[in-house]
Amino acid sequence: MMNSDLIVIGAGPGGYRAAELAAKRGLQVVIIEKDQVGGTCLNRGCIPTKTYVHSASFEEAVQRQPLVVQQLRNGVETLLGAPGITLLRGQAEFVDAHTVRVVTAAEGEWCGQAPNIIVATGSSAKMLPLPDIDDPRLMTSTELLQATTLPHRLAIIGAGVIGMEFASIFQRFGSEVTVTEYLKECLPMLDSDIAKRLRKLMEKRGIKFHMKTAVERLADIDADAILMATGRKPNIQPDFARAGFDYDERTGIHVDNHFETTVKGIYAIGDVNGRQMLAHAAEAQAKMVVEHILFNHIESPNRPLPPFNPATLSNIIPAAIFTQPEAACVGKSEDQLKQEGTPYECRKAFHRANGKALTMNETEGMLKLLSLPGAGRIVGCHAFGAHSADLVQEASVLMCMGATVEQLRYMVHIHPTLSEILLAAAES
Repeated sequence: MMNSDLIVIGAGPGGYRAAELAAKRGLQVVIIEKDQVGGTCLNRGCIPTKTYVHSASFEEAVQRQPLVVQQLRNGVETLLGAPGITLLRGQAEFVDAHTVRVVTAAEGEWCGQAPNIIVATGSSAKMLPLPDIDDPRLMTSTELLQATTLPHRLAIIGAGVIGMEFASIFQRFGSEVTVTEYLKECLPMLDSDIAKRLRKLMEKRGIKFHMKTAVERLADIDADAILMATGRKPNIQPDFARAGFDYDERTGIHVDNHFETTVKGIYAIGDVNGRQMLAHAAEAQAKMVVEHILFNHIESPNRPLPPFNPATLSNIIPAAIFTQPEAACVGKSEDQLKQEGTPYECRKAFHRANGKALTMNETEGMLKLLSLPGAGRIVGCHAFGAHSADLVQEASVLMCMGATVEQLRYMVHIHPTLSEILLAAAES
């Protein structure tokens, strides 16, 4: 039986970040991964997809993707080779609340205990329960990213982030793309006005949308390839029951504001807790958990409180959709504020009025800045258009600092830059 300060199950963005931070603070860490390090984001998600976004052709994307992934994977391998970190490869399972067993190819069975355990097992593609789910044309994003032949006709089920990104990518590569969505609008996390404008722009570029439409049989779809893009589900393992914490097969592991489960000393971060299924959210949660472990269990109780507010982290998580053009959001949407009955002010600015956007020939786009009346604290920002992710990131920083629209008006922005769009919204 091997003892350590911390066991991390899963070496995705949350898991390897937690291991790195804990080891730097002097903890002995064991991290367990059954597949490649880097998790879904690096191996089958964010990075491969963005390689496709930034490739001129399908053929170039197919060639570049494994090279980019391998380079970044090597970096994670190096990180996990640092002093204080032991990387085990195999399937981890709980024996009890603080004992974990894993069968490794190199060392056989390993069993260890730790007062602190982080579960970071990620998520997997969610599939609709269709009668002909075994249709050979059907694939998830993982299989589509492994395809070496460009589909002439690609049908996408779902207009969420994955569906919209792949629709944009493969239309640009030359596929005829059709998107079918059960809801009345795409990208439900986005402000509906922004989402509608983006969808209309993608329609002008040749992508066909069937909104408020349910798929009942794959046989009814006329396409060479079908992408199931109906979201992701937390990876819940049967052995979690032996650990004793509460979880739900659909929504994930139940955690508090410190991402601690109902069993003291066991934490769940990233996709498996169902909070925000984003790589950067998992990394942020990893930082919080390591701080919580150090403050409560290891370091001096007289140490100052960590410089963050768990509620702030949970509410201010920016997100981007890398369509063409891209979209991004942070905080409340106008739809949410209306539904809550919260008084608010909405300010808009457009790419077509921005000098830098005109020079780039990127005039399609809009930004909405949402704030409270009176003091004008910024509570949301939603945008589509060139470099929307960068614009929303600035808004996210301002929100984390509790900034107001009035303060933003006096912050000098370089001219000519796209960031002046955010300033223009504040001044509108």
